[in-house]
Parts: sequence; structure tokens; C-alpha cells
Amino acid sequence: MSDAPTDRNRLDEEESPYLRQHADNPVNWQPWDEQALEAARERDVPIFLSVGYSACHWCHVMEEESFEDESVAETLNENFVPIKVDREERPDLDSVYQTVCQLVSGRGGWPLSAWLTPEGKPFYIGTYFPKEEKRGMPGFGNLLDNIANSWESEDRDEMENRAEQWTQAAKGQLEDTPDQPGERPEEGVLTDAADTAVRAADREHGGFGSDGPKFPHPSRIHLLLSAYDRTGEDAYREVARETLDAMADRGMYDHVGGGFHRYATDREWITPHFEKMLYDNAELPRAYLAGYQATGEERYARVAEETFEFVRNELTHPDGVGGRDHGGFYSTLDAQSEGEEGKFYVWTPDEVREALDDELAELAIDRFGVTDSGNFEGRRTILTLSQSVDSLAEEHDLAESEVRDRLERAREQLYEAREKRVRPRRDEKVLAGWNGLMISALAEGGFVLDERWSSVAEDALAFVREKLWDADEERLSRRFKDGDVKVEGYLEDYAFLARGAFDLYQTTGEVDHLAFALDLARAIEREFWDADEGTIYYTPASGESLVTRPQELRDQSTPSSLGVAVDALLSLDHFVGHDRFGEIAETVVETHGQRATSGPMEYTSLVLCADRLETGSLELTAAGEQFPEEWRERLAGSYLPDRLMAPRPATDDELDEWLERLDLADAPPIWADREHVDDRPTLYACRSFTCSPPVHDVEEALEWAEDLAPEA
Repeated sequence: MSDAPTDRNRLDEEESPYLRQHADNPVNWQPWDEQALEAARERDVPIFLSVGYSACHWCHVMEEESFEDESVAETLNENFVPIKVDREERPDLDSVYQTVCQLVSGRGGWPLSAWLTPEGKPFYIGTYFPKEEKRGMPGFGNLLDNIANSWESEDRDEMENRAEQWTQAAKGQLEDTPDQPGERPEEGVLTDAADTAVRAADREHGGFGSDGPKFPHPSRIHLLLSAYDRTGEDAYREVARETLDAMADRGMYDHVGGGFHRYATDREWITPHFEKMLYDNAELPRAYLAGYQATGEERYARVAEETFEFVRNELTHPDGVGGRDHGGFYSTLDAQSEGEEGKFYVWTPDEVREALDDELAELAIDRFGVTDSGNFEGRRTILTLSQSVDSLAEEHDLAESEVRDRLERAREQLYEAREKRVRPRRDEKVLAGWNGLMISALAEGGFVLDERWSSVAEDALAFVREKLWDADEERLSRRFKDGDVKVEGYLEDYAFLARGAFDLYQTTGEVDHLAFALDLARAIEREFWDADEGTIYYTPASGESLVTRPQELRDQSTPSSLGVAVDALLSLDHFVGHDRFGEIAETVVETHGQRATSGPMEYTSLVLCADRLETGSLELTAAGEQFPEEWRERLAGSYLPDRLMAPRPATDDELDEWLERLDLADAPPIWADREHVDDRPTLYACRSFTCSPPVHDVEEALEWAEDLAPEA
């Protein structure tokens, strides 16, 4: 047994809402830091590592059952160094130990429960454990006793051997790159991947897979729509539409307040896991905007706009910087309120009637499928679009326009009534990477829908730069919370924010956003690129050393940070006077090309990068004092999945100012020789070193774009 326990719970010193939720536990929780790791080494006891996040339902359950229990706490404190980690602050740690959990058990999730040697190597791992044994799961209390006893016996050698084996297996999974990079995927990679997605699609209920749970996969929507644009194959567009419709029509979408829940627990998309994550409400609107452009379906634009409204209303820091209206974006809304998952969002018929005027109540009950028996716990109903507007018009003897008007009034009144309920907790961390995703989405929304969304994105980017970017050191921190900045940025922070800043440049033509994107790209090259291995790692070279250095190749709940980094480098390669960004991107795709082609559903972002390398981007260089509104409107309604907007100034003097801001001696390729002509806004359409003549008519530019499009 240990000589003495670590003597107190230190989480009250942390700003993470998840860690602070555990600050009153009798467990002497430690944050992951050198003090805690040194305590484990000095006491020669295992680390018990618990990883979760503030909106995690089963994390709350395990806390209530075990971490608030005095006897469990006594065992943990006496025999282990208990460490609590917010996976949103430390995704590197989560990646390492989730990988082990997947390798050992075939599944992962949160809470993640891992027992480590004092050196941080895992020898026992799982997710949620009940306090007492049930349904084949060992009881947490007994498990602690058994592990503590084994550590003090002759079994310790076996445990340490297992820890070494598991660590090596994780290194092989996370660090592995081919001995020699191969050739990058070439012609057909896009359609081959789209064919795989169609085969995996649930054609009855939408999404992918034949059972639940159903997760949003925005990158697959982009893949399918891009393949449809290339080939005209109807199956690609229809699978994308079926998935977009299922997510927007059923329980994963909040039909009262806008925005998406995390995922659906069932095949039919009815019952969500009710937490709302910033990253879902960034990536999904981008998919819906693409769907709107590709199909002309106005409701997809409405879903995107309602989601932006939700984020602005409920996930936006109120304090702007530099006189701006708002700040960055918060991370999460909890699934629970008043201790019950989903309570904030569900309804009974009586609650609807109490909230609405008489003429609206029965219409809303029919529209949203609210019944006496309900479709959720406690005979309550998760709202879905259960009846169409035209059938409601016929049933209620109303014009369709009147039905729509009444439904909108009903939604507003339901929202007002719901605001009186106890709200779910909000995790008010501002994370650089997740803000980058949201900035990208809003920038696209500003281009496609309304310029006001670009303004919201610029507010957020200014906030993140002020709070998290060290311009002198050219380093990015990951998290801001109540004035406290913590954690060195990971690849996702740099890559997602670089793409966000670049997308804002594309939309607004502000060179400062382009300059910041280039700063971030140079930091990616310096801190994350490994030329010897031909890959981009997830953790910075100058950062903390863990038992293995992870890469993030797969698209998961967020897109692959490696894939987004490659995409950003491919874009920014057009705006520099060297070839390094393009060469890095090409090498990475060659290194991991076999993975992308053999598992396109997991590596969709890499597939899209490989296709972009093969076909090139559609470069639309706009020279002039102002981007004409009729150009914006026409391009906003056009689905151009590989569009690269490159606004540049009309005058040489202003261009020289831009080049000085970008630290460039000469105009980069995408601006060089693409000049303002006849004192009129001028547009050039180019792909793979072939350009249109200068044109003043956006329709003529789009005709050239069609001529330059890659063949199916």
C-alpha cells in the first residue's frame, strides 16, 4: 500500500467547467500536470485516469454512483493518484487512451476509465463502470480493490508487462506511417468513395448503417454532393438529401430553438442524445448550405440560418474585443436539466396547449407529433416534423401560407414558454479549434445567406486572436475561460482556425484574415510537420511528451485535423512565393493514400484532399474596388465544391500594401497578371494553370468554370 494519499482535491483551482463539477467530490482529484504525475512516481502507486466532458450523461451517472461515495473515494485516495481530465481541453490524452480502449475492448466512449503505471502506461481500461456489479460489468468498488491488491503482489510484473504491450500497440496505431510513401490516389478516388457511401447508406431512414445509433457525418455529405456535381449520378445526391432530411426532420434537430443535438440513439433519428456541441452546429450548417446550393432546396438554407441563430443566441460570449459586438463561441450545452436528460426539450399535449393560443395549439400538436403516450420517457414527446404543411392545410382547412404563418408563431410561443424552464448547463470554455469550425461555417453563411453572419464570424476571430494567439511567439493556446488561458494548441486548433480565417478572407476580401491564416500555416509547418515520416502530427513538437505521439487521420465527431490541415495548406499554397505548402500536402496524401482508398468512410477528409490534388481548385480571382452584389448572389446560389475565391485590390498601390502585410516580395500566383481591367470589377476563372480571359460578367466566368471542370 502507499505511504500516504495525495491529500486534497485540487480541481477547484481549474477553470474547466467539467473539472469544477468534480471539485466537491470526496475523491482527491488531481488535474493532469507534473505535480500529479510526480506524486504517482513518488508514492509508486497507479494512476486512475477518468476522462469526460461537461455534457456527458454517463460521466454524471458515474460521479453520482461512485465519485460522490465516501468509501469509493477512500479506496481511490489511499491506493491511487486519481486524475480527472476534460477531453475537450486535452484531446491528445483522450486520443491516446481511447485508442488503447478501442484496441483492447473494441469500443470506447466517455467516461473513459483507465489505470496507468506511474509512467502513464495503461494496464486496465474501460468506460463506465457501475458501483456494484451488474449486467456483466464489474463493480467499480471491487475493481479498485482487486487492482490495488494486484499492484502490491507478484501480479505487478504482469500488469507492467501488459502496460508495455498496450503502449506499443497504441504507438503502432497512432504513430504508424509506411516505410516508404506510395503514390497519392488519383483518378476515380472521389467516385469510388461515393460508391462506398451509397452502399453503406440507410435508404429507408437516412444516414449510414442499418441500425442505431446514427451519427451526423457532414464530410460524407460533402463527398456525395461533390461526386454528384462531377458525374450527375442521382444516387449520390439522393443519399445526401435523405440524410439531410432525416437529421432536419426528426429528433436530432431542435424544432423550437434551432441547432442540432449530438446524435440519434436509434435508427429512425427520433431520440437524440440531447447535448448540443459547438462543432456539430458548425459542421452541419456547412453541409446544409452545400445541400442548398446543390439542390436549390430552400429549407436547407433555413436550417443553416436557424442553427446560426441558435449559436448566436445561446453559445456566444457577450464580450467583444476592439469595440465589436460579440466574442468567441462557448463549447457545449448539457444534455440534462434538473438531473434529467432531455427535460428541457420535450413536451406533453397539455404543455403545448398551455404555451400556445388556441388556434395554434392543435396545429402544432399535429405538426410535431405530440401525443398522450409520447415517444420518450415519462410519456413526453421529442418534437419531430410528423405531418407536412400541405396535409395540415387540408386537415385544418387552411391555405398553406396560413399554416406556415401559424407554425412560425407557434414556434415563437413555444420558445418563449421553454425559456421559463430550468436550462441545461453551459460549458463556457472558448476553444480555438472549435471556434475555427464555427468561423468557417459563418463565413460561408455570410457568402451564401446574409453578410451579417460574416460579421459574427469576424467578431469571433478577433476574440480568439486577442485571447489565444501570441503574435510575438506565433503560438496558439487552446482554451480561454473567464480570463484564464490554458493548454498549448493542438493541430486541430491551428488547422481549423487557419481554415476559418482563410474562409473569412474569401468572403470579405480582408487581407488581414489571409495574413493570419498564413501565420497559422507556417506554425503548422514548424510544429506539426515531420518531413522524415511524411506526416503531420496532432501534438506540437515542442509540447508535452506522452507515451505516444498521435496523428488524427480519421473523421470522427470533428473532421480529421490532418485532413483540414492539408486542405488549408492546399488553399494557402496559392498565396505564397514558395512551394513548401503544396509539397507538404502532396507528401501527406501520398503517405496516407492507401488508408484513404481502403477506408474512405473513415478518411473522407483525406479523400477530398486527394481529389483536390488531382483535379485542382476552381480559382475565382476578383479584382476591383468592390465585389458586385449580383456576382455574390449568383455565386451564392451556385454549387462549386472546389471554389477558391481570391479577392485582390484594383490598384497597384493597394496591392503593394497587401504584399507588405503578407511579407511577400511579389504578387502570388493567384493574383499575378490577373488585373483590374477597364476600371470595372474583373473576374478570372482558372484551374490547373489554365485561365479564362478577364471578364466582367459572372455568367461568362461560370461558363469558363464549367469548361475547366474535371471530367467524370
